[in-house]
Amino acid sequence: MRQSRLLPLIIATALFMENMDSTVISTSLPMIAQDLGTEPIALKLALTSYLVSLAIFIPISGWMADKYGARTIFTAAIGVFMAGSLACAWANSLEGFVFSRFVQGAGGAMMVPVGRLVLLRSVARSEVVQALATLTIPALIGPIIGPPLGGFITEYFHWRWIFFINIPIGILGIVCALMFVPNIKEDDTPPLDFIGFMLTGVGFSLLMLGFSTSGQHLIPAEISLGCTVIGAISLVLYVFHARRTPYPVLQLSLLKVPTFGASVLGGSLFRIGIGAIPFLLPLMLQIGFGLGPLASGSLTFIGAVGALFMKTMAKRILERTGFRRLLTINAFIGAAFVAANGFFTPETPHWIIMIVLLVGGCFRSLQFTSLNAIGYAEISNREMSYATSLGSALQQVSLSIGVAFGAFVLEMASSMDGTPGITAADFGPAFWAVAAISALSGFVFTRLSPNAGAEMSGHKIVKDRPPSTGLGDGMSGR
Repeated sequence: MRQSRLLPLIIATALFMENMDSTVISTSLPMIAQDLGTEPIALKLALTSYLVSLAIFIPISGWMADKYGARTIFTAAIGVFMAGSLACAWANSLEGFVFSRFVQGAGGAMMVPVGRLVLLRSVARSEVVQALATLTIPALIGPIIGPPLGGFITEYFHWRWIFFINIPIGILGIVCALMFVPNIKEDDTPPLDFIGFMLTGVGFSLLMLGFSTSGQHLIPAEISLGCTVIGAISLVLYVFHARRTPYPVLQLSLLKVPTFGASVLGGSLFRIGIGAIPFLLPLMLQIGFGLGPLASGSLTFIGAVGALFMKTMAKRILERTGFRRLLTINAFIGAAFVAANGFFTPETPHWIIMIVLLVGGCFRSLQFTSLNAIGYAEISNREMSYATSLGSALQQVSLSIGVAFGAFVLEMASSMDGTPGITAADFGPAFWAVAAISALSGFVFTRLSPNAGAEMSGHKIVKDRPPSTGLGDGMSGR
């Protein structure tokens, strides 16, 4: 099998575990909260702690792969993720569950970014779009079977069993990686920017902790606000530190590269809306509409089916449209389908909900494939590890902001409607708010060049003709 097809399938085991894990947990949140003796909305801490852990450790993923070898770090990360999964299964309190998710995030921080780094360094630029699509096709099986499987296990067995699903998959991934993944490393790896690592770690973790606990009374409001302020200050200090350091842990100068900068900024805005969906949608179906975990999962999985279908067509669509046109128009379409979730009511026929989720999954998948490809169109192989670290870190921060912001709007809507607890009507404002932020990404992509990433997309640009000289084609004077 060609390397451009074999490597994505192996690396997809890591992405499969991540996607399966997140979708299964989202479906089971209400039952997990009941068993742990807490409110379902408080479990956003479990989702956020995972994303915070990713944001802390992703910045050094590229450096560790360069230093110790991509295969070594990739297989070790799968092992850490499996250990976190077992810890989740044995957790008996909210604090223990949140910590276990943090351990999972530490493994996830290395698995997918390092796997993507191997892929980007090993395949030709013209094959990157197809390779990235191949990477995510098997991984999307997780979101397809995750919601109904998680609902079935939660409803008829116990939610703890859902975390054992990762173990055989992880073992398969480690074995295949040891056999086929090259142990790519750099001979002259610079020293680790430890100060930068500490500043970004403190900044990302406290900022996300402050976001996730605001308005929840899980910790005093003063501490929540203090975490947000200190986290923001740490990240500002890192910006000044990075300017004076020859090899910062996150190379912010890469944001000046037009395609990478647009991918990071526009992609972050788009992901804020998308990041809220796994949190808001299952809660709306189960708490707002009164569906059981299995019925909820049997509806939400359809979005992944649409995403899987679109992966097979992404390359051909990009060849016709190019990156700029597709990313701009598709940002508004994807945001519109996020907003459409807010119009669902308990009386909405399930087939209508499934159609909206199916089509919305198609457009979101197309946007993500395009974003992941164009971000590295102008990045050299030498800078690839820094680019994957920076891009992956900011991706996870935006997803975490999406969860926190969606929950914040949901809480505000619930407190203003005058009824006790969360009702179905409270979810509309939350979906509309995050959709509005996603739509803003479309304006970022308009700044791209028409032929941005043409080598990857295969889109043919027709150059403007030179001004006429009055001599026709040059033959009329003869």
